Amino acid sequence: MKQFTVPTSKEVSTNNQTILGNLEKAIGFRPNLYSYMAKNDTALADYLHLQNRKSTLNAKEREVINLVVSQINHCVYCLAAHTAIGKLVGFSDEQILEIRGGKVPFDAKLHSLAKFVKETAINRGKPSAAATEELFGAGYNEANLIDIVIIIGDKIITNYLHGITQLPVDFPEAPEL
Repeated sequence: MKQFTVPTSKEVSTNNQTILGNLEKAIGFRPNLYSYMAKNDTALADYLHLQNRKSTLNAKEREVINLVVSQINHCVYCLAAHTAIGKLVGFSDEQILEIRGGKVPFDAKLHSLAKFVKETAINRGKPSAAATEELFGAGYNEANLIDIVIIIGDKIITNYLHGITQLPVDFPEAPEL
């Protein structure tokens, strides 16, 4: 079986060395999955642009999406990363586990989002009419829907990339659900 490795700085382009250096300054280390993307001359910058784009959704809403999709795809790397980020945006350990299960009993609006995202991810872009109606009934609009789908796609990229490469997880391990 092919063994995938995290490249050293010398193995990536000068542009990607700069991007990885900036990431290290911002968060204190170079995440393995981002470092792996740097094997491609444009993918890392493209992905970071997608991930950091302006959104109609707030940080907590984005983390709900990231956690739900990563749980459905069983991505231990992204679950670890987004558990850490979820704590940074204000979720407790218990709330993060609830979110990963697709239920948010502590917030009705986030619950409708989690339910919609879970159905969308499981059913490959075809949530039930009830989940869609609940999402809009909770106050989300069509601009939000577009951002939700973009964030689901963003997370699928990293979930799949880790699923294929099985690179070492360099975030604190997420607890089992």
